[in-house]
Amino acid sequence: MFVERLHDNLRTALRGIGGSTWIKTAQNVTVLGGEVPREALVERARRVIGFNSVEPAVRVPSDLDTIVAAAVDGLSGPEYDGATFVVRARRRNKQFPLTSSRVEAQVGARVLAAIPGLRVDLTRPDVRLSVEIDHKESYVSWERLPGLSGLPVGSSGRALVLLSGGYDSPVAAHRAMRRGLACDFVHFNGAPYTNPASVYKAYALARELNRYQPPGELHVIALGKAQKQLAVAGAGRLQVVAQRRLMVRTASALAARIGGEALVTGDSLGQVASQTLANMVAVDEAATLPVLRPLLGREKQEIIDEARSIGTADVSVLPDEDCCSLLAPRRVTTRAELPHLRVLERRLDLDEVIEALLDSAQVLRPGMDDEEPAVPA
Repeated sequence: MFVERLHDNLRTALRGIGGSTWIKTAQNVTVLGGEVPREALVERARRVIGFNSVEPAVRVPSDLDTIVAAAVDGLSGPEYDGATFVVRARRRNKQFPLTSSRVEAQVGARVLAAIPGLRVDLTRPDVRLSVEIDHKESYVSWERLPGLSGLPVGSSGRALVLLSGGYDSPVAAHRAMRRGLACDFVHFNGAPYTNPASVYKAYALARELNRYQPPGELHVIALGKAQKQLAVAGAGRLQVVAQRRLMVRTASALAARIGGEALVTGDSLGQVASQTLANMVAVDEAATLPVLRPLLGREKQEIIDEARSIGTADVSVLPDEDCCSLLAPRRVTTRAELPHLRVLERRLDLDEVIEALLDSAQVLRPGMDDEEPAVPA
């Protein structure tokens, strides 16, 4: 199941690469090739969650002379002058006349003879020269690039990410993907009282995140009027927590419609006043699905560094008008009490409010089309 899911995700990542490709499995190794530049294949494969490493390789006939020639050609560049290396062979073709250890010894000796500047180091080499011997062909590789590891996206179910324009929620989404969750996204903006900048940011963030998974949808919901209803109803210092409760109620209902089994947020415990333990408990009480918080114990700088590594930081840093700051009180309560929140919410017809929010939602498909989002007025 996991391998099938992983290969399905790889096929999705290879769409539009500009040439034919093929995938095959050899024990616990996935072999990828095609009539496209090797660099393009490597770039696409490295963004697929579930591969521990990616090794660009040369495919040659299963003949020792040809294997040695490929190894010598690969290690002859100036970047390998004075480097140490080790040969590691795996023989899937048990009819091959040499054992794996003999292949390692003979290939190593002949490479040393051809490139005198190299040195052997069996424990901490600069280069690991890999030789995979199959029945009709072999693979020679001298570079191992780290993959994203994790579980194949979709193998753990589907979740809906509450996606803001900041650093946190995109990183939380990526971490959820690495635990096997396929992610759709919902973005709440403050329209009609805020500008559309946050929608464009959310679209760009979702498009970047969709590079790591079969593309998920982005649902945009204008929350501004509902936020004003809460304020008029007397939310006061409870405004931010009440807004968050409304968001998770709405997101829970949306997730139920589209097959989501959990919500994902970018909350980090104690990072801001609305993310205290008491306030998280108050927010979770309004949800009808589990609320997952992959960043719960992360420091802000750790989150920013991770955002840079996954490619979302450059978008997150752009200015926008966050709906959470709209109508926010000067002092946000750090310990919202559920009885007070329930009294406030009874002043509104929440079912009607949520239904109106869902009916007005705009559905976008970042990464599945090339058009900019048409922001509702």
